[in-house]
Amino acid sequence: MAKLIFKIVARSAWRQALEDGRFDGAPIDIKDGFIHFSTAEQVAETASLHFAGQEDLLLVAIDGDELGDALKYEPSRGGDLFPHLYSTLPLELVRWAHPMPLDSDGNHILPDLDQ
Repeated sequence: MAKLIFKIVARSAWRQALEDGRFDGAPIDIKDGFIHFSTAEQVAETASLHFAGQEDLLLVAIDGDELGDALKYEPSRGGDLFPHLYSTLPLELVRWAHPMPLDSDGNHILPDLDQ
């Protein structure tokens, strides 16, 4: 089974990526020069730290094993290794994209990450 990595993205940005046939990243990704991803173990904290209270988000699962040498695991938060993609994301490697609704406390509800 492929190792899935995850991208939290605004629904509008994902819709634009689908129209364009590619995903170049969110503004922070473009600024940093790579697309930020999280592993299954990191995605809840990423949502909490960087997307708290934001509505209309999607969690996109990508087959990380298929990204080749463009995917690098680099130290970030607390020295944890995060996946960073130094290229455009090929949409054919996307396994699924699911909504991340907010619960009554304003926390994101994550879909089953093993789908």
